[in-house]
Amino acid sequence: MQFIGALCLILIVTTLAGHFCNRVGVPAVIGQILVGIVIGPAMLGLIHNTTIVQVFANIGVILLMFIGGLESNLTLLRRFLKPAIIVAVCGVIMPVILMGATAAVAFHYDTFTACYIGVVFSATSVSISVAVLRDYHALDTAEGATILGSAVADDIIGVILLSLMISLLGVRGNGAHTQSLGIGWILLEQLAFFGGTYLVVRWIAPYLMALSEKLVMNASVTIMSMVICLGMAYLADVVGLSGAVGAFFAGIAVAHTPYREVSKHILNQSVMPSLFRFSLSASG
Repeated sequence: MQFIGALCLILIVTTLAGHFCNRVGVPAVIGQILVGIVIGPAMLGLIHNTTIVQVFANIGVILLMFIGGLESNLTLLRRFLKPAIIVAVCGVIMPVILMGATAAVAFHYDTFTACYIGVVFSATSVSISVAVLRDYHALDTAEGATILGSAVADDIIGVILLSLMISLLGVRGNGAHTQSLGIGWILLEQLAFFGGTYLVVRWIAPYLMALSEKLVMNASVTIMSMVICLGMAYLADVVGLSGAVGAFFAGIAVAHTPYREVSKHILNQSVMPSLFRFSLSASG
């Protein structure tokens, strides 16, 4: 029952923080992260980073990214794909160079370790970008499409690079053949995931959503959309990508069915906003 009290506290303080931030024209996510820092282990220690807190935080991030995919305009994402990729590549290269060079010079790390540190710093938080864009109702604008596309691409590139660095770290000294096998397997799994994502968007998600409508059960359409969301988040995690990325593509898949508005309305009006605030507070 201790977690129930923690959940109640988080929902109260994040709701108030979001309210006051919105009153002064600041995105609610800023206040929610700040109160997470204040009530978390970093300061007051009222909330501890337990396993169940992490589970709820992860679910909140996954659902936030799923909503982001539902509300995104795929036509705009395609149109602004090129600038989004350029921004994403710059967002990866600059931290790798700057932080890698800083680590090498300041702490005298070898080249591999310095590059590893730089790759770690290249990671971004897509969920924060989605939360800010949703607050400003900008997910379906040209600017929002560019920011969201670059954030997702940055996350994908960063995770792939980090996976490669971990693979290299694990097989250093085991021979070039073993090393290439490890890297090749990682890339093959992730390519297979993106190939499967295309199938989900084009055929699987529309079929499953249409099938769910025929089920004699309340909220069957919403339940099926959540199955697609959690399933793709799980598969993304299995292949070494972020579960948030899988949930985002799941949202795009459901958005390309006639059930987009039904799923979006129910998710936005139910317990999901509370999970969003919980996840942002826990991340703080």
